Amino acid sequence: MSIFTGLSAFPLTPLHDDVVDERAFIRGIERLTLAGVDSITALGSTGSYAYLSPDERARVARLAVDHADKTPVIVGVGALRTSQVLTNVQNAEDVGAAGILLAPITYQSLTADDVFELFRTVTEHTKLPVIVYDNPGTTHFAFTTELYGRIAELPGIASIKIPGVPTDPDAARARIREIRAATPDHITVGVSGDAFAAAGLNAGCDAWYSVIGGTLPEPALRITRAAQEGRGADAVAESERLAPLWGLFAEFGGSLRVVAAIAEHLGLAPASCLPLPLQGLNAEQRSRVAEVVRDLDLDE
Repeated sequence: MSIFTGLSAFPLTPLHDDVVDERAFIRGIERLTLAGVDSITALGSTGSYAYLSPDERARVARLAVDHADKTPVIVGVGALRTSQVLTNVQNAEDVGAAGILLAPITYQSLTADDVFELFRTVTEHTKLPVIVYDNPGTTHFAFTTELYGRIAELPGIASIKIPGVPTDPDAARARIREIRAATPDHITVGVSGDAFAAAGLNAGCDAWYSVIGGTLPEPALRITRAAQEGRGADAVAESERLAPLWGLFAEFGGSLRVVAAIAEHLGLAPASCLPLPLQGLNAEQRSRVAEVVRDLDLDE
């Protein structure tokens, strides 16, 4: 079975006084391994990769691989310049990563040809399998299905991380069929946007690239395993149980600040663990997060 299936957990990279808190990060990786996630994706958007220096990223990648036991570790390598991406790719290879996650991040607007050439260059320089990271909310670049198809023909492309599916089950299945028709059979499709995970898995996605799975793996595993076992209604029910959490993601401008607040509330990360200038949530918002965590029994 491909490592690009099931639950891939995206952990935080917690900072303390603007320095990576290695002890907290290691504890987080060990928790994920113990929980039984299918893979760990270090230095995704939840891992604040864009805010870290190349040396910090190389160190975090090594810590993830060294402490993940037998769990495959995928490493995010996106950067503004292709030369910087290739440095990150080499560092991921050097530490023994099982794959890489590549997002086309930029300051100037990118064209489809810019993005294709980025992936072409990377696949020419590594034997590691590559996940195409489509995250328009952070990169401000939206892939088309046609571009998925062009990139998926490159050697070494293994999976596409899509930014969600329609809420209607028939429309969701149609969207996954459309992507599969445009890409080779070996390409896996992974859903992101945690509120869409159950719908995406039930619609035929192979993987869930999960924010919440990096901090609270148990509920994410319950959704994933239910869908994998054909218990789609159970997957939906568990996702609906977490609706107050998904609501906080939407209300507070995304998942990162909420997940950081959860990790801090549970003692899994130091206070103010996000890289500045990200301030995290204010006291009132943190109180609401803590209330949801308690009400959903996520602190057990």
